[in-house]
Amino acid sequence: MEAPLSAMSQPSLSSAGAARPPLLHLLIAITLVTLAIALWYLTRYTLQDEADVQWHPPGEMSCDLHSAPCTVPLGQDVSLRLTIAAEGPIRALERLPLEVHLSGIQADSVRVDFVGRDMDMGLHRFPLEAVGSGVFRGEGQVAICTEAVMPWRAKVVVDTPQGRLGSWFDFEVTRR
Repeated sequence: MEAPLSAMSQPSLSSAGAARPPLLHLLIAITLVTLAIALWYLTRYTLQDEADVQWHPPGEMSCDLHSAPCTVPLGQDVSLRLTIAAEGPIRALERLPLEVHLSGIQADSVRVDFVGRDMDMGLHRFPLEAVGSGVFRGEGQVAICTEAVMPWRAKVVVDTPQGRLGSWFDFEVTRR
């Protein structure tokens, strides 16, 4: 009589073990499908985000964002000026006061994206707030890099009723 009792008190490994693998496989499949969809949306968002921007290159003019504002024409009688009002040179991981001044056009929103020029440092996007008279302000920050000198690009994108306009300004950050 003891043998049947001990056999009944122990759970059957074959029934519990058989139920787990199909459920585990289903959860793995659902996770992989979810990740694939998320990556597709992220890639689509990233690629489409700048596809409709009318880019205006900064031209031949040289400008040093470390010491002065930089201005670029965005068309006839339209210009954009970017100021990074850092105390001293631009440094990694320090808050950078950003100001964009637009003249000759009304804008709904403005953002500044910092991207590495020669190395993928991710996308560092900073939307600016309108303060009136074509001026937009906010704060940004560039990431730290292991390189002694990291080349960065500040991409400014302006949303206007006529479409999206943009330009960029190159600068370098020296590691301390």
